[in-house]
Amino acid sequence: MRILAEYQEPLARFRHERIQDTVVFFGSARFNSGKYYEDARRLAYMLTDWAKGLPSRRNRFVVTSGGGPGIMEAANRGAHEAGGKTIGLNIKLPFEQNPNPYITPALNFEFHYFFMRKLWFAYLAKALVVFPGGFGTMDEMFEILTLVQTHKLAKEITVVVYGSAYWKKVLNFQAFVDEGAISPGDVNLFQFADTPEDAFALLKQGLEEKHLKPEAAAGRLQGDHLPELPTGLTVEDLLGPDVAKTRN
Repeated sequence: MRILAEYQEPLARFRHERIQDTVVFFGSARFNSGKYYEDARRLAYMLTDWAKGLPSRRNRFVVTSGGGPGIMEAANRGAHEAGGKTIGLNIKLPFEQNPNPYITPALNFEFHYFFMRKLWFAYLAKALVVFPGGFGTMDEMFEILTLVQTHKLAKEITVVVYGSAYWKKVLNFQAFVDEGAISPGDVNLFQFADTPEDAFALLKQGLEEKHLKPEAAAGRLQGDHLPELPTGLTVEDLLGPDVAKTRN
């Protein structure tokens, strides 16, 4: 019953708040100030400000975090300051994890199960930004990369790894290739960025090329074959969140 509740309640709230898809920010709960905090805040602001201008009756590319302090707070804060909705997928932990005050109240969740929380991270995400962090951040990053690598998501996700100096110091990505643990092309599943402006450019390009342009083209091709809808409603209104099915 608890597992079902942790699926049904978020789904109902996402429908009510007209959330179509998200951009997920991962990063350390321990960076409560400093460069990475301010960069995450700035990037979330830029992304939200841009997404608000998209022609859609639903909320697109909503900034989503793990809901706690540090980089998570910075992401929710930047989106809040830009005047957009922002999601926090919190989880009950012995320490470090309390909801930050910048989450949109109706989109502030607290999960009991890590796997249900991860499901909602992956289901709605069209892009992922990974700021410097520890075990939790690496766990979340590699989980998404594994889903992308194994083609278990029926969508393309843009993955931006922020802070190349940090990540290249703590992880030797090339060593995975050299030892044969991953294919050479797997290192192209993500891109590095070192400024909010560069990260935003990568996100914008990925979201436009992989989602906005194909959606626009599909809309033009299918426009003559849509059923008649009640006055004032669009196809978007009848759809729920953009939940990604897994491939067969």
